[in-house]
Amino acid sequence: MLLEYLAIAVLIILATLVALIAIGLGGLFGPKKKTEQKSMPYESGMTPYGPGTRRMPVRFYLIAVLFILFDIEVVFFLPWAIVFRQLGLFGLIEMVVFIVILLVGYVYAWKKGALEWE
Repeated sequence: MLLEYLAIAVLIILATLVALIAIGLGGLFGPKKKTEQKSMPYESGMTPYGPGTRRMPVRFYLIAVLFILFDIEVVFFLPWAIVFRQLGLFGLIEMVVFIVILLVGYVYAWKKGALEWE
């Protein structure tokens, strides 16, 4: 029974081993001495101005989270579409309720201005 999982265990061990070797080689042969020139951000060969790290507006993260949220919820349409005929009217009503809940959340985010990009 456990012999069936041997291939997965070997794959996990090999992946971990390759990752550790890559990290070890990078630490062994990588640059050691930090200079001001090396810590400058690369900007297409242009001389950078300002700090290397800039603050991202919170609105960017909010839109990204909303995209992931609605994208993951839309994934639930696939299993429903596969078994649609077996579910019958009950499945149709449940999906309409699910879509209405999604729509209410979307309209709420829209009215609050969460989707505005300035």
